[in-house]
Amino acid sequence: MENRKVGKGRPNTANMVYGTRAIIESLDADREIERVLIQKGIQNDLLTELARSLSSRGIPFNRVPLEKLNRLTKKNHQGAIAFISPIVYQNLDNIITQAFESGRNPLVLVLDRVTDVRNFGAIARTAECAGVDAIVIPAKGGAQINADAVKTSAGGLNHIPVCREDNLKQAIDYLKQSGLTIIACTEKADRSIYETDLTEPLAILMGSEEDGISPAYLEKSSRQVNIPMFGKIDSLNVSVSSAVILYEAIRQRTT
Repeated sequence: MENRKVGKGRPNTANMVYGTRAIIESLDADREIERVLIQKGIQNDLLTELARSLSSRGIPFNRVPLEKLNRLTKKNHQGAIAFISPIVYQNLDNIITQAFESGRNPLVLVLDRVTDVRNFGAIARTAECAGVDAIVIPAKGGAQINADAVKTSAGGLNHIPVCREDNLKQAIDYLKQSGLTIIACTEKADRSIYETDLTEPLAILMGSEEDGISPAYLEKSSRQVNIPMFGKIDSLNVSVSSAVILYEAIRQRTT
């Protein structure tokens, strides 16, 4: 997909579809839609149909002021703008099944509310280099996968499967039921990654930049581990933390 600059201070419109009918047609054509903005305070049959279709497909959408839509495009958007994803989302069940059928212990990265696009891109770059089977993200509350994310990933997002899940809790349950150990990486843990077996089928859970892993997901983890800290700062950037634990897993699996 082309991603061109459209002038200083103007939004990049190369990955946008505007107009209610055009967005509905994009859905019917199975285009990968990242998210949709719908104008607050207006309602008609087409917008109702659009919202219903988005909900049934698990595609996030937000109600926003007219001014925000007008800042994004001067075209006749009819109260709705969609952002087309530069990647195709994958099916988590297929990925886990294929990993086991090939004789490999799956290695999956689950991201809880990692919202910074560049952090996400950096994580994807590391995960692709480490041979991670998939990155699992929530449909809502995560970073938008856009041209900046792809660029920061150095193209890694074109190669590593990304699974967007409506319900992250259910996705974690599925991974556990499939035989994966859920390892939550948190500074609150008493056990370090260097004291933990990371060679088994594994899903590594990383939390948000602000407040870490949600308590509900921590409760579902099989084990909680930390990355030892020896300086005066007590936490690492989430992309760095992801790299550290992923490559400890790779070290254990290749020695």
